[in-house]
Amino acid sequence: MTAPTTLAAVILAGGASRRMGRDKATLVIDGETLVERTVATVAARCAPVFVVAAPGQALPDLAAQILRDEVRGVGPLLATARGLRAAAEAGVDRAFVCAVDMPNLTADLIDDLLIPTAGLPAEVVLPWAGRDHYLAGIYRTSLADRADTLVAAGERSMRALVESCDTQRIVMPERPDMANVNTPADLR
Repeated sequence: MTAPTTLAAVILAGGASRRMGRDKATLVIDGETLVERTVATVAARCAPVFVVAAPGQALPDLAAQILRDEVRGVGPLLATARGLRAAAEAGVDRAFVCAVDMPNLTADLIDDLLIPTAGLPAEVVLPWAGRDHYLAGIYRTSLADRADTLVAAGERSMRALVESCDTQRIVMPERPDMANVNTPADLR
């Protein structure tokens, strides 16, 4: 079943990857980079697709619009705001926001969040499997300014944004398409 609404995608690819020891976006799995794999997955349900990368970060050619973080080391909140703003400027009111390091991400996860909440006024829809999955959720693009305000106040975490919003959590079991890889052991 396909979700009945327009939804952009914001892929956060500019993280420091300290625990992995190298850029996660360009890790190759089954012949394609994580960023290529993620773009292809979200493009099945979302348009337009934005990839938020670090300044100077090398990426392969992608079927997505590349946005650059303006400041390094601030965390995902500022990058999320940048992507949400771009989606709003494209005329889309919601975006699936995810991390680039989810090698098993599926379009089904997007549907599982979007379909049951399509008519609800929630500002954020997150999967909840014993914890919030902040970087695999649907966010209203109007939250860009709120995220910027939180960053200006010293906040860096997605939790700060989610706690300031009308958030709907969809309870589901922990599943492979929500898992991310942070270390070489996770990748194996």
